[in-house]
This record gives sequence, C-alpha cells and structure tokens, in this order.
Amino acid sequence: MATLDLPDNILKSLSDVLLQLQQALPEVKQAPDFSAGAYKWQDKQLKAILQPKKIYLDDLKGIEKQKGKVIQNTLQFLKGLPANDVLLTGSRGTGKSSIVRALLTEYEAQGLRLIEIERDDLSDLPEIQKLIAGRPEKFIVYCDDLAFNAEDENYRSLKSVLDGSLQSGASNFIIYATSNRRHLLPEFMHENTPVTRADVPQHTELHPQEAIEEKISLSDRFGLWLSFYPMDQKLYLEIVAHYLAKADMPMPEDTRAEALRWCQARGQRSGRAAYQFSKHWIGSQRLNAMQNS
Repeated sequence: MATLDLPDNILKSLSDVLLQLQQALPEVKQAPDFSAGAYKWQDKQLKAILQPKKIYLDDLKGIEKQKGKVIQNTLQFLKGLPANDVLLTGSRGTGKSSIVRALLTEYEAQGLRLIEIERDDLSDLPEIQKLIAGRPEKFIVYCDDLAFNAEDENYRSLKSVLDGSLQSGASNFIIYATSNRRHLLPEFMHENTPVTRADVPQHTELHPQEAIEEKISLSDRFGLWLSFYPMDQKLYLEIVAHYLAKADMPMPEDTRAEALRWCQARGQRSGRAAYQFSKHWIGSQRLNAMQNS
C-alpha cells in the first residue's frame, strides 16, 4: 500500500486543525469516582476533589450556637432521619463556608460526601440526583455565596428543587448554601411604595407586595436559617491566639498589636482575618528563624 508523503507545512497545518477540533469538542464524560470525599460539579460531571482542605469544627470559635444547629441537622441527615436544607447568611468571613467544609472533615468516615456547585449550575440539580441515586453515602450539595441579581431567572430552578420531590426523610441528598444576602434576591424601595396614581408607567408593578413575596419565598424554602454576625475585638484576638497555640507559638503584646493592625488594614474583624493573620505570623516567624539559624 503506497504511502502519501506530504510537505511539512501541510502536516503542521493538519496537526493544528486537529488540535483545534479536539479543544472544541466537549469533554468525554467520566463515570464519577465515588471513592472520593468531595466533588465539584463542572461541565455536567461530578469531578472528584482528591485532597480537600482540612477544616476542623473545633477551630471555629464564637459561632457555637450556629455550629450546634448545623451539626444536629447533619447528624439527622446521616442517620436517615428528616433533615432540612440549610441557608447560612451574614457577614463575610464569619465561618459560614468553613462550617460546611468542616462537616466533611468530621463526618466523612460516617459516609458524608460534599458536592460543590456554582449558582449558574443549579438547574443541573436533578442530574446530580440521578447520578447519586441509590448510593449508600449521604451527599450535601453545597453552593457558596449564593445570590441572584434582579434579572437572573436561575433562582426558579432552585425553588423548584427546594421543598420539592427531590427531598424526603430517606433521601441521600440535601442542600446547604451560604450567602451574604438574607433574602438572596435584591429588593427595591419602589416595591414597598403603594401604587396610588392612575397614570403610572405601564411597566410599573401594580401589586408590589406580590413581587416581594416572590423574592422572599426562595429563602423560605430553606427549612433552617442561620445568621452570622461581626465579631468583637476580644473574640478576634482569642481566635488568633487559638491558631498560634496550635503552632506552639505564644501571643505576647507585640503580636497582639500586629494582629489588631492586620484586621484594621483589612477593615474587618472576622475568623477569616484571624486565620489569615495567624498564617502570616507563623510563616514569617519561622522564616526568620530559618534565616537566622
């Protein structure tokens, strides 16, 4: 059989075309690796996160009440008892996301699994349920920083799933979400203003209270609401001291002053700021020790 000899420039062009075609084609779907503890829903697939970051419930200080309620709800879920979808709202950096991720560290050995999903992919929730149907594990589907703008219709997909046919006492699927916004959708002053004129523009909402009810109804679908609040200076410093103690480092007055300057520069006192300062301080002190040894 005769071979076809092509000039190098044509071969290179063909190779480039094939490469572009390969990049344009959708990724071949892989069967989920259910040996993992955490997953990311991406490109319509459950992609395993083989080494998720370890976060421990004992490290989360100043939110004992919220932590206790989340743990109780999660244990009910793990035991096959009725449990609620959970919405955690409030100030940034106060531990909302950390609580959810710490649940995996605490209860993975008891069959808990975590699936992270982006807001724009919430319409895929029924597909996720099909993939995990019949699995013995218990899956928390977790959406971080959940919020919608005024024109976003994706919230309707979430409403149709929450408090719907997907959830039951025997389900292996539950939704936990965090948000800085209490009602997840923006509310406007004109929605609280009564319509009193006959010549209002045609696009004006005639029944503004119904628009408000529509927006509030989304957060109402979550059975358990938990609020998180800014912390005071005392608690912030206690959290810094906790992380430093885990690294066998003291917290003298100069370290305390540095910790306060750190949070002032960032404009917030929070568990996140305390954790970030502790990483900075521990790393810098150990680096100085290495360089001076």
